[in-house]
Amino acid sequence: MTSLDKPTEDTQDTEADDARAVTEAALFEAFGGVRGMVETVLPGLLFVTIFTLNNDLHMSAIAALAVSLVLVVVRLAMKDTVKHAFSGVFGVAFGVVFAMMTDNAKNFYLPGMLYTLGLAMAYIVTSLAGVPLIGLILGPVFKENLSWRTRNPGRKKAYTKASYAWGLILLGKSAILFPLYWWADTEQLGWVLVTLKIPPFLLAVWLTWVFLAKAPAPIDVFAEMEAAEKAEEERAEREKAEREARGEDALDQTPGGRHRKG
Repeated sequence: MTSLDKPTEDTQDTEADDARAVTEAALFEAFGGVRGMVETVLPGLLFVTIFTLNNDLHMSAIAALAVSLVLVVVRLAMKDTVKHAFSGVFGVAFGVVFAMMTDNAKNFYLPGMLYTLGLAMAYIVTSLAGVPLIGLILGPVFKENLSWRTRNPGRKKAYTKASYAWGLILLGKSAILFPLYWWADTEQLGWVLVTLKIPPFLLAVWLTWVFLAKAPAPIDVFAEMEAAEKAEEERAEREKAEREARGEDALDQTPGGRHRKG
């Protein structure tokens, strides 16, 4: 290795570290980070805890819905993004309505389980169709939109792998929960479901990070559009200046123009 090779390798290492940092930040933003995980787990944890203590469906359901609403209010008060908290409210609300309509506490979990199964199928089907769902989710976060589909095949491959990983992990989770829905009681199902909230999610996020960290860098289509707009503005200014210069030259060629110039 020559002394000239070292800076090149250092530069490549720095670029790789920067790419990994960008990927981590994007995943953190897309999936809500630690706070998003807390907002996902807390309502279900509160429901199963209260129900385990007193078997009161109404109290458990109201408490779960109330804490979801509090999380949204806190987000709004802090002027933070509310998409994760709102999704939690809707999920809890569906569970509460379904459980109370059927008078079966176990049905509090059923809408979320069906959503998990549907999401697993969506990840797999979109991957088979060549439009992996994780790419649709993360493309705007990386400012690449859908450029990875036609202009960045290595990145499309990484998104496809990640989507398959999410789909298979969620299918595995569903394979555990649905038999418990039929065979276990409400408390058992609830505690297993709470236990399975975070570990599969973290595994899927980690695999996504691994695949994307090794993939080519995203194409910043927003930067490209800004550059194109700037180039267009500069071209228009040059054309305007050229027209003005031609107009002045034409004026100088007239008899009056030559006289005034003299």
